[in-house]
Amino acid sequence: MADEAQEGGGFKDAEIAKALGAHARTVERVRERCVTVGIEAALTHTRPKRKRPRVLDGEGEARLVQLACSAAPGGQERWTLQMLADKLVELEVVERISPETVRTTLKKRT
Repeated sequence: MADEAQEGGGFKDAEIAKALGAHARTVERVRERCVTVGIEAALTHTRPKRKRPRVLDGEGEARLVQLACSAAPGGQERWTLQMLADKLVELEVVERISPETVRTTLKKRT
């Protein structure tokens, strides 16, 4: 639809988006990918592979869930994400871990 050399082509991004039921920004991104990586790569786009290794393996996740389900330490009513992260480091389950990683791991388990 955007190819001006094709009969009936040369539509603007907004017109293409409306015709396809997509957002104009999506059409813009596909057009940019066509120019930078080629049409085949743009149309068969997949998410990039994970670049960093996982912080917690299956055993680490199990240990985290076990901790989260246990009684909170030292007069605390409940575990905080920071307390869980600190405890995992203290128990040498991981060398370091952020509270956000603890949160996302627990979120996918519940």
